[in-house]
Amino acid sequence: MTDSVPDAMRDLETPEDVEVTLTAPEPVGDPKLGVVVEVDRATTPRHRLVTIGDSITHGFQNGAVFNTDLSYPAIIAYELGWYDQFRRPSYPGFGGLPINIELLLHDLEERFGAQLSFFELPLALFRARQFMDGVEDYYERGPGSQVPAVTGVNHNLGIYGWDLRDVLERTFDSCQKEIRTPKDDLIAQLVENDNQRAALRVLPSIPEPARLLTPLGAAKALGDEGTLEGQDGDGIETLIVLLGANNALGSVTELRVVWSGDGFDDLDRKKPLTVWRPTHFKAELTKLAAQVRQIRARHVIWGTVPHVTIAPIARGVAGKVEPGSRYFPFYTRPWITDRDFNPRQDPHITSQQARAVDSAIDQYNQAMTAIVRAARKRGKDWYLLDVAGLLDRLAARRYIEDPLARPEWWQPYDLPPQVALLQPVPDSKFLTVGPEGRSSGGLFSLDGVHPTTVCYGILAQEFINVMRRAGVTFFLGDGKTPRADPVTVDFQRLVRRDTLITNPPRALTAGLDVLRWGDEVLDIFRRTLSFNL
Repeated sequence: MTDSVPDAMRDLETPEDVEVTLTAPEPVGDPKLGVVVEVDRATTPRHRLVTIGDSITHGFQNGAVFNTDLSYPAIIAYELGWYDQFRRPSYPGFGGLPINIELLLHDLEERFGAQLSFFELPLALFRARQFMDGVEDYYERGPGSQVPAVTGVNHNLGIYGWDLRDVLERTFDSCQKEIRTPKDDLIAQLVENDNQRAALRVLPSIPEPARLLTPLGAAKALGDEGTLEGQDGDGIETLIVLLGANNALGSVTELRVVWSGDGFDDLDRKKPLTVWRPTHFKAELTKLAAQVRQIRARHVIWGTVPHVTIAPIARGVAGKVEPGSRYFPFYTRPWITDRDFNPRQDPHITSQQARAVDSAIDQYNQAMTAIVRAARKRGKDWYLLDVAGLLDRLAARRYIEDPLARPEWWQPYDLPPQVALLQPVPDSKFLTVGPEGRSSGGLFSLDGVHPTTVCYGILAQEFINVMRRAGVTFFLGDGKTPRADPVTVDFQRLVRRDTLITNPPRALTAGLDVLRWGDEVLDIFRRTLSFNL
């Protein structure tokens, strides 16, 4: 490739099938990929929206899945006028699973104020362990350990931490078998098998044969229910598939790059991997697409995999590699400053590794684009939403603050007016708080990976735009009156609900020191972001 990097810029451990490139690819602007498809709209699908995905679809935020009513699928359902019919899992106790960092910080703030003194640290540690012990007891032995008996299949089938192989293979039955008898460890106070416990609230369990359904199988069951007219047609109006981030996310959450090899498609053998080789990802994606084709959905929207190195959980240090580069020499934890960073001691990945991971993701998305285009040529009304391109346009330190690094195609993303008017304007940096409130960030939550509520709204808006291009009708709250274009998300509602905007933890006033302390003493970030099962 003419855009390939010279050998000196290529990490020696990068597999040969990774085409490491100098520049970021231009985002896909046409969700239809230039292929026209005729759509039969004679009947009314029984289910207006079904989603398959990982933590982003699940509604993960601040280290936990909690407010699933503010996930992007729930926001779309609200704007569809179909929210009351939209089925989703719930995690009502102790801020959800596994650890709600925001709730923990508010708890510490109530007891110790915005600033933690040196003498208060032992008491804060004791209180934090009490909090974590409460979460552990609630979900391992208390009311949270009881899985609700729900006969209907959820419309939101996203499950945090799952990659393509998990969605292809795992079921309620297999997750239940993986749950071991918990131990009440006084030191390692975390919910054991938290991912499996969370999945049991998503996957169908009643009647008993449903326990053997994967998320794909559950979506197929909904699609097979047919139309409201009782005809044998597509049972789903819009199916959204947003998967693949967990096939590369471990590289930044764990700050180590372990490329896939033999066993990439085995549930046990894939656990140590943090990045899938493009050939391996394509093999899994081909199997996933084959099963999606069996789901009776009128429209299917595929979301691309974002560049995981944009997430502020891995902060670039030591200045850009060179003028006009996208990359910093090293990526480490956001609370480690340029001055304090020591590559011999601090966890990190290098610019060569970051570029290789991004390039592999570009190849993931090229494979996804090819699959969507081929499906449209066969008459399937499939669409592509370039989520990677969306986040590239929101990347503060990569592009917004460095004009020299911007590709020719780059344009800043126009934030919704209600979000753009916030002060300071939300950006993709790690969220910090000063005496007057939020001082930076606002698009990523406190785990440094997952969106805030307003950012979930931005993602919902982009999916809504594609749905309107597909001819999906949105209704007012009565579910009967069609809405006029443009159909826009109620961002005023989301701003009010976004507690990181309206009431961020004042314990962050001391910068990132509290989070550094939480990671070093309580190992919070490894526990909330390490999803290897």
